[in-house]
Amino acid sequence: MKHFTGISTFILALLLTAPACWALQLGQVPPPVVLSGSLGGCINGKPWNSNDMKGKVSVIFYVAPNDKDLNNAASEALKKAKFPDAQFQTFGMVNVAASWLPKFTIDYDLQQKQKLYPRTIYVRDYKKVLVKDWKIGDNNSDVLAFDKSGKLIFEKDGKLSQADIQNLLKAVSANI
Repeated sequence: MKHFTGISTFILALLLTAPACWALQLGQVPPPVVLSGSLGGCINGKPWNSNDMKGKVSVIFYVAPNDKDLNNAASEALKKAKFPDAQFQTFGMVNVAASWLPKFTIDYDLQQKQKLYPRTIYVRDYKKVLVKDWKIGDNNSDVLAFDKSGKLIFEKDGKLSQADIQNLLKAVSANI
């Protein structure tokens, strides 16, 4: 019985800590991802390649369509900060598979967002590729920031508080 209890405890500990080991961690460079064709891509029809983020500090807003406005305060703060285009970029990525909304509705919403944030590159993820490959939250709003080498320097799932927004701005500023 003691042997069974020890094995059970070990398996339970492994199961509880395993997700943290698999998730994208601060300081880590995520595996390369390409969204094109049936997987998604930029709204201009071009593929999106995560390696293209390198060389600039990058912020990704990865959202379920129903949460598209959840972190507008963070978007506005980044816009107001006026980080130089040569060193900074933002991506608005939509987890299309996380919604029942038709694609034409999502595309319309992306076009409206593009008018508000013309410097942002908008991308569709039709198959939850980033959720699977980067182990980020699903059916949510995830904000990720990367330094110029592609290392994760900020990550938050859900609505950012004012303190979170300030931490995001500090992380970006420190890496410009």
